[in-house]
Amino acid sequence: MFGIDARTARVVWTAALVIAGLYGVFLVRTTLLVMLIAVLFSYLIYPLFVLAQRVAGGRVPRTLLLCLVYLVVVGLVALAVGLFGNTVAEQATALAQQLPTLLDPATLERRLPLPHLLEPLRARLAAFLRDLLQGGSAEAMPFVRNIGYGLVHLAGNLIYVVVVPILSFLMILQAHVFDELLVAMRHRRNGAFWTDVLHGLNALLSSYVRALALLSLATLLAYGLVLSLMRVPFALLLAGVAAVLEVIPVLGPLVAAAAIVGVALFSGYEHVGWIILFIGGYRVFQDYMLSPWLMSEGVDVPPILVVFGLLAGEELAGVAGIFLSVPFLAALRMFVVQMRLHRTKVTTPPTSGDANVL
Repeated sequence: MFGIDARTARVVWTAALVIAGLYGVFLVRTTLLVMLIAVLFSYLIYPLFVLAQRVAGGRVPRTLLLCLVYLVVVGLVALAVGLFGNTVAEQATALAQQLPTLLDPATLERRLPLPHLLEPLRARLAAFLRDLLQGGSAEAMPFVRNIGYGLVHLAGNLIYVVVVPILSFLMILQAHVFDELLVAMRHRRNGAFWTDVLHGLNALLSSYVRALALLSLATLLAYGLVLSLMRVPFALLLAGVAAVLEVIPVLGPLVAAAAIVGVALFSGYEHVGWIILFIGGYRVFQDYMLSPWLMSEGVDVPPILVVFGLLAGEELAGVAGIFLSVPFLAALRMFVVQMRLHRTKVTTPPTSGDANVL
């Protein structure tokens, strides 16, 4: 009718719906990001909630028990802030005040700590660092400006600090509904595939978020303790920065190491070599022993894809894109693996033994 092919019309209509859906997602991207952060936060709280349920033995209502878990978490955070918050704030203020002096090229040669073997090269090394600072300052300014804009934007959205725990609280209370939905979905068409995908995604995010939290905590404790014992300037502040950057795979630890060594070097710290040895040894332990033990195989993403995901995520969504790029790539990898497994099950003919059982 009217010379319109029905198949072509369906294709055009489907494409229009997909485009409209993507545009709708773009319009509510901030809300979706908040929801996703709430989901990730839920994975941190849920193990404590399950442990509390086992201890309570069903004698305490779920809502009350979850409130107690949240109070314990908030209390621990408040205790940590009370013990170390003032020291970190003082070190951050002192570093901000001393930064122009530390980066002053005129006094760099005199302040540069070098072993006796490198003393003849002091002038050349100081000239190299001076040129590096002067040449990189112009390129660093746009980056610093972008960080400033990001902090201003974050300050205008501090309401999310309250919204995210509330959403996470409601999600944990309704976790049993998700389990019931998976059971009902399995009996529908392609239900087994989507059930396995959702189970795999749940296990992946659970492993990834909890592993990141433990790795960041381990970095904070190790760097804070060792750098403080070594009397490195601004030790707790640098340890906190390293713990935060730990959530960015590959590039985060490199940036943290460069920041720690750079601050120690420009501050005139005399044992920079020991700092480098400590960071190198800790990265070997973290990357090849602790991280593989905490991370499941489903989070295993090749390093080249991690770097690509970080760069692409920063271009698409800034800091949030950097943080979410690796779990997104891991989820995509898990989806492809599930597709292959289910396709193999469909295409593999039953054996004679299976036929006798049926």
